[in-house]
Amino acid sequence: MKIDSHQHFWKYNVEKHAWIDDSMKAIQRDFLPADLKPLLDKEEIDGTVVVQADESLEENTFLLDLATEYPWIKKVVGWVDLCSENILMDLEKYAQEPKLTGFRMILQGQPPELMAAPPFRKGIGHLEKFGYTYDILIFPHHLEEAIDLVDQFPRQPFVIDHIAKPYIKDGKIDEWASKMKVLAEREHVFCKVSGMVTEANWSQWTKEDLRPYLDVVFEAFGTKRLMFGSDWPVAQVAAEYPLNVSIIKDYIQHLSLNEQADIMGNTASAFYNIK
Repeated sequence: MKIDSHQHFWKYNVEKHAWIDDSMKAIQRDFLPADLKPLLDKEEIDGTVVVQADESLEENTFLLDLATEYPWIKKVVGWVDLCSENILMDLEKYAQEPKLTGFRMILQGQPPELMAAPPFRKGIGHLEKFGYTYDILIFPHHLEEAIDLVDQFPRQPFVIDHIAKPYIKDGKIDEWASKMKVLAEREHVFCKVSGMVTEANWSQWTKEDLRPYLDVVFEAFGTKRLMFGSDWPVAQVAAEYPLNVSIIKDYIQHLSLNEQADIMGNTASAFYNIK
């Protein structure tokens, strides 16, 4: 089964989606399953994991309703406030939702210290008992705290979104690479090869610009802990869907068929419990 492990849907709202500023006019509109399905069919992708784009419990309802209506939406990564005093109640609320696989908070806009805060760690500590995954959305300056976080929860499945958003546009790699290699030593930490084009120069990037960063994560994590994600439609600001898919397909074409299958679906299926 071929899986796109990271995509979004939204009904565009200027206030709710304020992060989609005027530099991203190409995505200042609705993006719904009818927009994505033809792209998946063309690329022979069987299903997706839809990830929250709005930090609200209403977002979970919106995405779960879509996943019920469209069976090819295999799993939902939702949102809860892990720092809330009501976190256990919120998690229990979703325990009977078979398509709700895990959660994500948008940490990239928060200070790294949040990951060390007792309320946040207490929230993370509750995920394992429900079998939930956690998507870590961060920038490179968060990596030190991310390493400490995953060390505290060695049985909690984590996945790093967008290879931790390295500074591709500026050509910075060394510090990011060294910390990603440390993260990869933790076998309960996985990584999404996704979202790279939006960290490059949107109008002038090349596949060669991305290759050094891919080299790092492929060597560090191996195919059993790497998964393809399109980051559609956010990535539309820098690359159309077919081009985004081709970045990874071209990079892995020298690998064995089994290794290619890991990247394009098997790893995501195992991590998110997709049957």
